Amino acid sequence: MNVIIANEAKALLSQLDIDVIKSVDGVHTADEIVEMFKNFFYARMILDITAIKDYDNITNIQKISIGLDADKIILLLPNNETSGSSSYLSKIISMGIYNFTTTIDGVKYFLEHPNTYKDVAHIQQLNDLSSTINEKVMGGSRIIGIKNVTDHAGSTTLIYMLKKELEQTYGMSVVAIEVNRHDFLYFNMSNMISVNDENFMTEIVKHKDASIILVDLNDSSNEGACGDILYLIEPSSIKLNKLMKRNRRVFEELKGRKIVLNKSLLSNSDIMDFEYEGRTKVFYNIPPLNDRVKNPVLADFLSKVGLINKPKDKDAGGKIFGLFKR
Repeated sequence: MNVIIANEAKALLSQLDIDVIKSVDGVHTADEIVEMFKNFFYARMILDITAIKDYDNITNIQKISIGLDADKIILLLPNNETSGSSSYLSKIISMGIYNFTTTIDGVKYFLEHPNTYKDVAHIQQLNDLSSTINEKVMGGSRIIGIKNVTDHAGSTTLIYMLKKELEQTYGMSVVAIEVNRHDFLYFNMSNMISVNDENFMTEIVKHKDASIILVDLNDSSNEGACGDILYLIEPSSIKLNKLMKRNRRVFEELKGRKIVLNKSLLSNSDIMDFEYEGRTKVFYNIPPLNDRVKNPVLADFLSKVGLINKPKDKDAGGKIFGLFKR
């Protein structure tokens, strides 16, 4: 079931022949829209951007992308200079909203064939700070984003453990950045920094001399600034069932992305079942780790990601049991 929020395009959106669980008309603030739908279950949100008060102020779109699931949003844009400019579209893409169109046919297409970042990367023209980031990435520095897919999949602790391993074992200069959160302060470790979205790019450039920058993306839509992104799934039955109930298309949306099983007790056979039933591919399988000791598995994982040079062991395979039945 889908949600429609319409204003100037109300007549146009009325042509859609889709299941609608809730429809809202008129102009609303970004905060009002988030409040209406933050705890509301839906498959897709077709959002007429003119229904957002002061939509030309990109901050209001950012509030939507942070407060709701950006992957579920299809933006219907008016044909005007503001929303059609490459600068405006680039900022939308940086927030993690990849599905936007000016036509009803475009909306129909995205309902069945949603974009990924790769589909819109050619549109994106990041600002000067982002350009500096890209130049640094191309020059050898790596910016790696890590994002939880299941609830509490362990991105914050994994970033801490990866940073410690890279610094203490390989002598690398590593900075960790979390966006819109303050969990890093509990690790009492240098160069673990908490920022908001507004200051994220500035902080990246400030640490441009670091060999590696690890970014906790859980409450951020700055995927576009990262050279690579790892999506963490804790594959316990309860976490997967909650994930599938919340979004049954999640593995379609993650197709082609690097899925990492974290805090995983799955055997090779289990992982093979997981891949088959989810129609997906596991990039790496990380077991529960003790953050007080050295964990050899981290070296292999860092090698797989390409952050260190190390002879690779044969990859662990993987699958799971009856969790993805339709």
